[in-house]
This record gives sequence, C-alpha cells and structure tokens, in this order.
Amino acid sequence: MNATPPHLRTAEDVTRDLGTDAAAGLTAAEAAARFARSGPNTLPAARRRGPVRRFLAQFDSPLIYVLLVSAGVTAGLGEHVDATVILVLVVVNAVVGFAQESRAEHALGALAALASTSATVVRDGRARRVPSEELVRGDLVALEAGDKVPADLRLVRAAELTVDESALTGESAPVAKDPAARGDADLADRAGMAYSGTLVTYGRGAGVVTATGGGTEIGRVHRLVDRATAVQTPLTRKIAQFGRRATVAILALAAVTFAVGTLRGQPAAEMLTAAVALAVGAIPEGLPAVVTITLAFGVARMVRRNAIVRRLPAVETLGGTTVICTDKTGTLTRNQMTVTAIAAGDRRYTVTGSGYAPHGRIEADGRPAADPALRECLLAGLACNDARVTERDGTWELVGDPTEGALVVSAAKGGVTDVPERLDTITFSSERQYMATLHADGALYVKGSVERVLALCDTRLDASGRPVPLDAATVEDLAAEYGRQALRVLAFARADHDADRIGELPRLVFVGLQAMHDPPREEAARAMRACHAAGIQVKMITGDHAATARAVGERIGLGGAVMTGRELAACSDADLPDAVERVTVFARVSPEQKLRLVRALRSRAHVVAMTGDGVNDAPALRQADIGIAMGRDGTEVAKEAADMILTDDDFASIEAAVEEGRGVFDNLVKFIVWALPANVGLGLLLTAAILTGGELPIEPVQVLWLNMTAVLILGLPFTVEPRDEAIMRRPPRDPARPLLTRALTGRILLVSAVLLAGAYGLFHWEHAHGGSLAEARTVVVNVFALTLLTYLFNCLSLDRPLLWRGVRRNPWVAAGAAALIAVQAAYTYLPAMNAVFRSAPIDAAAWGRAAVVAVASYLLVESVKAVPRAFGGGRGTLVSARAARSGRTLDP
Repeated sequence: MNATPPHLRTAEDVTRDLGTDAAAGLTAAEAAARFARSGPNTLPAARRRGPVRRFLAQFDSPLIYVLLVSAGVTAGLGEHVDATVILVLVVVNAVVGFAQESRAEHALGALAALASTSATVVRDGRARRVPSEELVRGDLVALEAGDKVPADLRLVRAAELTVDESALTGESAPVAKDPAARGDADLADRAGMAYSGTLVTYGRGAGVVTATGGGTEIGRVHRLVDRATAVQTPLTRKIAQFGRRATVAILALAAVTFAVGTLRGQPAAEMLTAAVALAVGAIPEGLPAVVTITLAFGVARMVRRNAIVRRLPAVETLGGTTVICTDKTGTLTRNQMTVTAIAAGDRRYTVTGSGYAPHGRIEADGRPAADPALRECLLAGLACNDARVTERDGTWELVGDPTEGALVVSAAKGGVTDVPERLDTITFSSERQYMATLHADGALYVKGSVERVLALCDTRLDASGRPVPLDAATVEDLAAEYGRQALRVLAFARADHDADRIGELPRLVFVGLQAMHDPPREEAARAMRACHAAGIQVKMITGDHAATARAVGERIGLGGAVMTGRELAACSDADLPDAVERVTVFARVSPEQKLRLVRALRSRAHVVAMTGDGVNDAPALRQADIGIAMGRDGTEVAKEAADMILTDDDFASIEAAVEEGRGVFDNLVKFIVWALPANVGLGLLLTAAILTGGELPIEPVQVLWLNMTAVLILGLPFTVEPRDEAIMRRPPRDPARPLLTRALTGRILLVSAVLLAGAYGLFHWEHAHGGSLAEARTVVVNVFALTLLTYLFNCLSLDRPLLWRGVRRNPWVAAGAAALIAVQAAYTYLPAMNAVFRSAPIDAAAWGRAAVVAVASYLLVESVKAVPRAFGGGRGTLVSARAARSGRTLDP
C-alpha cells in the first residue's frame, strides 16, 4: 500500500492502489469483507464516567476523608448521634454535587442527539443509499449539494463542486473542488480532496474513500483531543490546596492536643473524644456544600442565559478569565454571506440587514433606491442562481451556495423576487470564472469574477438604464476598494439573445457589482467592548485569510497585529509567549497551532477561555482552562471537548458568563471569609481548654449543631447574593493570587480571636457564677451563633459597610437571621433538644453578654474595613508584582 498521502497523488493512482473502480466502485462482497476487517466508519466513543464513579468522586477531598474517619471514631466510642450527623453532612454534599453534574450530562445528551447520516455509494455499478457507518476504504461515494461528506475522499469527478469546510478548517467561503489538483498544500487548499464532516454546497461529484472513522482528518483531531489533557480550574486548584493545608494543620493540631492531654494524665478515651471534637470543629464541613450550591445556582442562572455548564467550577473559571481565544466563523460572525454594497449605473448603494432573513433595504445617500440599473444588477444576481432561501418556524434557511444565497436576499431587499423561466445555463467553473443563464423573455444574464466579466463587456448601464461606454479601469479600482475591506466582489452583465440556447456569448452590457461578506454578529462588538472594559484580552484564532480576519476584527473592535499560521510556525517556543501577548488576530491557523497558542498563553499565567464550534477547535477547547463550544452550529467533537456549551452560539453570551463567574467567585470568597472564623475559633477554643487541663467548653455534638445550623442557615444567603454593580469594570483576578489575601486572612484571625476570648471568657464566667456546665456550654454555642450573625453583615461586602442595604437587596439575609434565632431558641429551651445536644436554658443576662461579644466583633471588623478607605486605598487599586511584570492590571 502506497504511504504517500492521497492529496499528493493523482485520482487514478489512488483508485488503483485502493483496488476499486472509479465508475463501478467495489463489489458488495468486497465491501462486506473490508467492513469486517476495518469496522464501522465512526469515531471512537468518548469515555464517560458512569453514575457510580461520578457519585464516588464527590467524596474525593482530604477534608471529607477526615470527616469520614471522625465519624468512624465517634461511632467506635459509642457517640452514634455525632457519627450520624457527620455522615449526614457528608452525604448531603455528595448528593448535591452528583445531582447537578447529572443534570448537566442529561442536558448535553439531549443536545447531542442527532439522526444517523446516510451516503450514496456505488457498488457493483449501482448507486444505493447506505448508512455512513457502513462505508469502507475504496468505496465510491457520490456527492450532491446538501450532502454531508461521510468519509475522507479522493475526488475522481466534479461538476462545479464546492464544499463548505469551515467546521474543519475555519475557512468561511466554500472551496471549489478539482479532481485534477494535487500537491503539497495546507488542508484548506487541497482541491482534490473532500473531508469527512464537511458540507457540499453546490454542484456534484464523486470520490473514493481513502480513510474512515478514526483515520479521517476529523479522527486525527479527535486523537489530539484525547491527548490534550483536561486541566484543573483555578477554583478547584485553590480549594484543593486549601483543603490539603487545612487537613494537615487540623490533624497535626489534634495529634498535639491528644498527646499533651494524655501526657498530663487525662484518660485516652476522653482525649480521643476531644481530638475528634477539635477535628470536627476545625474542619469547615459547610464549605464543600456551600461551594457546590453556589456553583449550582450559578449554573442555573447560566441556563437562563443560554448556556449549559458541564462541570460546576467552569462558571467560576470564566469569572477569572484573562484571555478569550475565539474562533471567527460562526462565533464572531454569522456564517451567512450578506451583500453589503452594490455599485450600479453611476451610483453606489448600501444594503442594510444581515444574514439570510430578507429584512433590510437598499439605500443611496441614506434614502431608499430603485434605479433601473440597480434593478438589472439585482435581477442578474437572482437569475444566475441555484440557491433557495426559505422560512421555517420563523428562521430563514439556505439551501445551496452561501454566495448565491446572499444574492437571493439582496434581490429580495430591492423588491426583485421573480425571474422569467430559465431556458439554458452555462454553469460556473474555475476555468470560465462565470455563470450564464438564458430566460424566456430573451434576456441573457452573466455573473462572475470582475476581470472575466469586464472582458466580455463593451458598454455599461447608467443610473437610468441606458447603455454608455464602459471605463473598465474605474470598475476595477472600485472592486479593489471593496476587496481591501475584505469583501467578496462579483460582477454582473446582461444581453438580449434571440436563440433558445446560449451557444457562444455575445458582447455584454455591464450592469454592476455586488460586494458581500460574512457579517459579524450584531452583539459581538458590544460584547468585545464589555470584555475589554473588564480587562479581558480577546484574541481571534481562525483558519480564514489574514485580510478577512483583520477586517472582521476591526468591525468588532478587535484591532491590532495579525499573525498567520506560517509566521506562527516559524516562531520558536521561547519567543511565542511574547508574540501572543502582542498579537490579537491569528489567521490560517491549524489545530496543532491552536494548541501551541493556548499553551503559550497559559505559560504567562493567563486563565484561558477558548470558544469554538468546529472540529479543529476541539483540542484547544480541551487544553484551555475552560472550553466553550457552540451548541447550535457546533460539531459534536467540539461539544464533547468543552466545559460549557452556548445554546444560542452567541459570543455575547460569554460576557454574561464572565459576569456570572465573577459574581460566583465573589460570593464564595465572602462565604469562606465569613465561615472560617467559626472553625478557627472552635479549634483555638478546644486547644486552649485541652492545654489548660480544664473542661471542654463545647462538646463534639454541639460543634456539629453549629455546623449544621448556623453555618448552613447563614451561609446559604451567600449563594444568592447579588453581584456588585461594578463587577464588570474590575480587572480580572491575578491567577497566581491565593484564595485568601493577607488582609482577609488577618480579618479571619481577628474574628477568631474575638470568638476565642468571648467564648472562653464567658464559659468560665458562667461556670464561676453558679451556672451549670450545660448552661455554660449553651452560652458558648450562642456566642458563636450570634457573632456569626453580626459577622454576616460585615461580609456582605468585604470593603465597605452594607448593613440595611444588604438586607434590602438580599431578602434571604433577613430570613436566615430569623431562622437562626428561631433554631437557637429551640436549641436552648426545648427539652428534646436539651436531651439530644446536652444544652440547657439560660437567662436574659447570659443572652445579653453573648450579644455584647457579637456587637463588639461587628464594630471591630467595620473599623478595620474603614482603614483602607480612609487612606484612599481599597480593593481593586493594587497591582500584583506578577501582573506588573507582565504588563497586565489584575484585581488583587
């Protein structure tokens, strides 16, 4: 078998080497034998985790491991209530995470469900329709307009065949195919090949199958996806790092206190109970649950904003994004050719509206135009045309070539919708560079390249429709001007013809030019401005030509340097990171080069989001910190590789995702800053009691009560806390910045110290002034509960006071406060609660002393928050050293 790639060889050589016939194809027996050897023409199935593995993965956290061990120890000591409560907390967290992941997988499955495609194959000299999965190497496949190419084909015949390869190459314009072509060309320029997954837009042809399944170009990209390892998100990295450090610290502290207590002569069983209480008290059990719930609420909001999030942390990751690498075709643009300018007679016209919906008008000097020469130009575009644009359920769809579809729409905008019956046609070819049609009224219309049509004309129409001498140089200059704007230009001409067949073309009258492009989405420019205002770099990475990419970038506000794939290939790995910082548009880029770009950006500490819809985007989607695929026009390979799928294929939805992500991360930080003082304070309180040899101020079951009630009841309002009004005017977070800054860590330690002093002091006060041990411990629990309540108002904003306004904008804060007071009253006064949690009723004076500690904590924290404001500082005014060195301004 010849190892030379088929695009470098002649069709005859490839056909002979594959043991097939270019007219009759394979025999049915031979096709069956080859199918038995090679298997179906399908991509390898993606590996998915089953429900059991997804559920067990929810327990994969060092903190959860400690809790499970603590539950086992408490059960072994006979404290079954404590063990049960611990297990309930762990299982609830796992169920919440599993349910959300399952919901996302179900939505993705519904989105990906597509009918099986079929192909026309010639076997034993007869054409038949078979499922695409049954194709084998050597099969002869017939292609017509509208067909999806079912495998990689070496073309043997083609009649005006053009193929839309944008899903594979990023090239927006359909590619004309020529079986005679061969040579060492880029994928987008291989005219002698048709590749699996692309779409025939015009003409017909046939080709022999050279590769199926995983051996196709799509299969090659699929293998790149498998090799591109998924990366941890910034949030999961930081939570995991925090969990590991907290676990080590908690276990070390518990071991030290256990050793100290036993060395002081206290019973080992009592010290083991104390160590378990310390571990359970210091571990933020509510953190995994609230993190999951907060992310789940973010996911729910994203669904309402046209996105499906496959993995919960993806919401937060978008909020930390510093660079968005976006494809052009279908993402920034509509992937719908649209006529925007017409030149006819002595006038130039502007065409409004975009896409295939015939909504818009043709204007000259801002007013509607209907000149005779304009009408002839539109009529020529509609007559030399085999495309159809139809409306279905409110959506306009194209059948045929996108360029011809644009001409149908421009004619409709000018009021031209009908042409006389067609009698004869000369189809377009790359050699002729024109198409001609003859109609029943004797009119002959021609469309084609500017140079070829001008060569067939002697005169032109003026604005009133009268023939006048043609100045070809002026028309060529105008066409060149349109070309510099990255517009595709077609020329049109007509003649009166008496015969009922075209034969040899007569001399023609030039009627005008129509210039078109693939228009940017209307929302893209606004979304681009919002991203720039948020400090996010946007880089266009496309397989299209540099001039086209530059023009689209300028229209949506993405100016700057342009680099081609050839220039990128010549750039060394050492120089590439600096280059990608400077360049905003990358054109003619291959899948492997997209991977290089993403890796280069990540090497500069960027958090990279990659958007795309084509097969060629999939490896970079997988390698980026977050991959965003298009759900409507995206390929299944891209969706499978992505973390999030936009159901409306709208780049503007990414702005909404960034906004949601930033809000989610803010709420998580607020919750962590609020929740940790309780854990640190409990750990310090128990450590102090053990080291001093006194009674435990709080028992393990009471610690669990606090974690079940105060932490969860008051923590849940953070999950629905509204976003800050200026959230999209802040620069991105520094990816290297830890989850908690030094200032926030200091605030956590300050409140922990207040809790230690207040709880330890009041415990001994109550005990010394006649209170029972149960009453003293009840006061300690209420000190923690009330202090967490007042500290909640501190944490609604981490840098400014937000007391009553915080309650007004988030009614769940007031609901949480009322619920906490209610459950603490039940804990204190209900006999059943006293029996289970070993609490006792306390008097109003004891409540007052606990409230003093809580109010003092609130005032102290507000005083600390006021210091940066008093000196003109504040959050968002600092620049990290890393950011300063890289030239990026990042939120600290």
